Amino acid sequence: MSKLKIGINGFGRIGRIAFRVAVARPDIQIVGINDLLDVEHLAYLLKYDSVHGQFDGTISTEEGKLIVNGNAIRITAERNPEDLKWDEVGAEVVLDCTGIFTTLEKAQAHITAGAKKVAISAPSADAPMFVMGVNHTKVTAEDTIVSNASCTTNCLAPLAKVINDKFGIAEGLMTTVHAATATQSTVDGVSKKDYRLGRASLNNIVPASTGAAKAVGKVIPELNGKLTGMAFRVPTVDVSVVDLTCRLEKPAAWADIKAALKEASEGELNGILGYTEEGVVSQDFVSEPKTSTFDANASMALNDGFIKLVSWYDNEFGYSTKLVDLAQHIASVK
Repeated sequence: MSKLKIGINGFGRIGRIAFRVAVARPDIQIVGINDLLDVEHLAYLLKYDSVHGQFDGTISTEEGKLIVNGNAIRITAERNPEDLKWDEVGAEVVLDCTGIFTTLEKAQAHITAGAKKVAISAPSADAPMFVMGVNHTKVTAEDTIVSNASCTTNCLAPLAKVINDKFGIAEGLMTTVHAATATQSTVDGVSKKDYRLGRASLNNIVPASTGAAKAVGKVIPELNGKLTGMAFRVPTVDVSVVDLTCRLEKPAAWADIKAALKEASEGELNGILGYTEEGVVSQDFVSEPKTSTFDANASMALNDGFIKLVSWYDNEFGYSTKLVDLAQHIASVK
């Protein structure tokens, strides 16, 4: 079996978890990692994870390389992706997990360095955005640089797709109760983008902006302009939950809405959308590979045209899983 050779640029939360997901797949080979940390530090962060537990395998370093399960991986510390020489290690797809090279122009540096395609682990201003299960079938061979959108869009879009396809969404507002991320401060600090995001993450609920709901309109064009939303950042380290409140175009019984989501979770969106009637809480979704799990008992209908849908997602693991899925998909489209 020929393996897809993947390189990773940026070995933060998403880069490391995408690595864990990828190395567990027999049809993928990680050939290079670029990060400004030294290799011993990278090995330590890969081995020990405060959320997802210890790495299931062997990790060591040798002559500047990372050795994982006996396989040597090239480690570089280049600030400019154009200097990465991906062709030397045969990287076909690069996962850019820096949060920096998020435009077509910036991500093109990986192509210049010898990669064939790039999957960006963040929303992009101009690269086409794809959400697995929602619009990934629209990827063409010409799409050499793509965005995996955001973790919240990956939760919201499958949910919105099912409801819009069956009943039509007239308009909607989304709130995500979102775990803290690395951009926040543990104690009060500086955030030039949004003063509130600089406040302590350990003891605050922090209102924040998010483009996740509007971005759904980019992956489901019929919903463009119909959705917007915001976030509350809360003092947890992982797992978030979306609350989508929307007005339907066609009246629908609550039982029919739940049935449509359950059917999709067992059919076309199996492995992407989940469905539960259990009494779950956020910790129950740590390391969950699905990007959206509909919580039937936490959701409700005011009447047959106005509903609230609640869906859980591991904003790290679920998103990283679909990032790797997208990388495999774009590589397969010739």
